[in-house]
Amino acid sequence: MSATDTPAADQSTARPTPPRADRDQDAARLPDPGETVATRYLDAAAGLLARVRAEEAGPGGSVEQAGRLLADTIAAGGRVFAFGAGHSSLAAQDLVYRAGGLALVNLLAVPGAVGVDVRPATLGSALERVEGLATAVLDASPARAGDVLVVISLSGRNALPVEMACHARALGLKVIGVTSVVYASETGARNPSGTFLKDHCDVVLDNKIPVGDAVLALDGIAAPFAPASTVVTSALLQATTASAAAVLAARGIEPPLLRSGNVDGGTEWNAGVFDQYGDRIFYQD
Repeated sequence: MSATDTPAADQSTARPTPPRADRDQDAARLPDPGETVATRYLDAAAGLLARVRAEEAGPGGSVEQAGRLLADTIAAGGRVFAFGAGHSSLAAQDLVYRAGGLALVNLLAVPGAVGVDVRPATLGSALERVEGLATAVLDASPARAGDVLVVISLSGRNALPVEMACHARALGLKVIGVTSVVYASETGARNPSGTFLKDHCDVVLDNKIPVGDAVLALDGIAAPFAPASTVVTSALLQATTASAAAVLAARGIEPPLLRSGNVDGGTEWNAGVFDQYGDRIFYQD
């Protein structure tokens, strides 16, 4: 996932990038003059969310399965970790210490691969292809058998997320993978196993993002633009944690949820959660 600056253009000519091979044909179609680049991007994102809702979030779907897995782990005294490299880390971080979110989600950070805070920024991309790094990080982490690891990777093709999922399962963790499954059919694996993240998960959440991430094309701009993976992936994961909270409540277990520190009583509420679950929360150390 990467960001690209684009030049200013006539906003009435942008169009969502179709996810399949009919993109060239679509480029010749006239846009609706009543729409703008902004509305077309929002329509594209909303369309992806609608697909996720229909194909992943219904009864018995992958979101429900993942939510149940989280609830089972929490009820059994396990811990929850989330990992993503580069921009995929944004969705992982959105689960951690989040108002309205599960307090037990801990960020599993790989030095140099969390966000774009390294220089040069391309170093983070290079680290995703380093063999052995995921194993070293997991072995040094507090994660143990019986825990859950959420691994987020849009392409799911590089060594770091694939090895992370493989080694986590070897250690006895359950793995929830968040990825775009279409990458497995439209790109090649970029790791020694020749496999993708989706091949090493107990539950796979497919965010439906087209290869390349960008969802808009515009006459006069050579590259597709406007990535949607952060929006869709974050929503998909929040739907999953919401499902977990509902499952716990249905079992008579109070979900370990955080409240906003900016509302009255929120800080005190959170302090109580930290006291009760401190042995499973590692971002307080």
